[in-house]
Amino acid sequence: MRPFCFLCRVSRFHSYINSAKEILLDYAGEEPFSSFIKKFYAVNKKYGSKDRKQISHLCYCYFRLGQAVVKMPVEERILLALFLCSDKQDEILAALRPEWNEKVDFNFEDKCKEAGISLQPADLFPGIAELSEEIDPQGFVSSFLVQPDLFLRVRPGKFVAVQDKLQKANIVFHKLTDDCLALPNGSKIDEVIELNKEAVVQDYSSQRVGEFLYNIEPPTSNVKLSVWDCCAASGGKSIMLYDHNNNIEFTVSDIRESILANLRKRFSEAGIKNYKSFVADLSQPISATPNSPFDLIVADVPCSGSGTWSRTPEQLFHFHEVKIDEYAALQQRIVTNVLPHLKKGGYFLYITCSVFKKENEEIVGILQEKFKMELKSMETLKGYDKKADTMFAALLRKPL
Repeated sequence: MRPFCFLCRVSRFHSYINSAKEILLDYAGEEPFSSFIKKFYAVNKKYGSKDRKQISHLCYCYFRLGQAVVKMPVEERILLALFLCSDKQDEILAALRPEWNEKVDFNFEDKCKEAGISLQPADLFPGIAELSEEIDPQGFVSSFLVQPDLFLRVRPGKFVAVQDKLQKANIVFHKLTDDCLALPNGSKIDEVIELNKEAVVQDYSSQRVGEFLYNIEPPTSNVKLSVWDCCAASGGKSIMLYDHNNNIEFTVSDIRESILANLRKRFSEAGIKNYKSFVADLSQPISATPNSPFDLIVADVPCSGSGTWSRTPEQLFHFHEVKIDEYAALQQRIVTNVLPHLKKGGYFLYITCSVFKKENEEIVGILQEKFKMELKSMETLKGYDKKADTMFAALLRKPL
């Protein structure tokens, strides 16, 4: 019976690889892979929960190799990717590549030697030459092979309650700061804590953007800080800003009403009631905004998202360098259109989740040269050594 059972397992694992191959060949990168594969499983109901988990993992490992060894047959590349992305022994490798499975704890270079290939950071990542100077290419690219953690920003006064609930649910976590917790990705926290009321799902580097707020001189004590979060998305940074200083007159906008609908739901859960919102395409000039001009404009602008590709490795696989210039041009249009709505002496917080200097330092240079903005602080928020995203933020002040 044992040989037969082993052959059954081998057959099942080959079936996983063939299914992953089918999915990968059908996926064109035009939507998030998580949405695409969810639709695939909805149509193909033969897969059980364990099957779906294994096949999805194989697909994500495949994407994590970026543009490396793309001419290799898909089945072989899937197994190679699984080997390079694994740090613990894996049942598929044990059955199909036992000699690799014994060496999953080797470093990347030694794994490549074991597999008979030679890979450099530029082989995995298409834009090494475009990286911001503060980024360590080897460290950054190596992070693509690792699934990032899930991070919580615990809201003021809620730490003890959140900690107790996680411990009672046997959810493993570790504390990074007084209000930041790191958890294994996939932790079912929505069943344990009250999201947005007690804690917000927010990447560690995104939380660090809050450090820039300490460089802002607030208005007189009896005057509310007028803030426009102009690319607000689902509102995570606005909630963080509110927790930092709730004496705020909030205005939020984004390009689609559906995005703002999600924001309004989160604001309600977070207890934020007094704010104004509107839909705006900031790539076009806008004549007026509620509460304009503002003491602070927060612009978490659309970008390549290159600092988050370890979470969405399909974007790494399908990215073309020409997009860097396209995003940089869009960012220039956005900052040009929103700055007229900033008060003299007001602050502008520019944010991206990109690692490319054209989207980061070069845009800051334009803000300084063209608009005569004073740079107060600027930092590449490196998360690749903490299983987190990498972001960029710069705080500038408009001349009086």
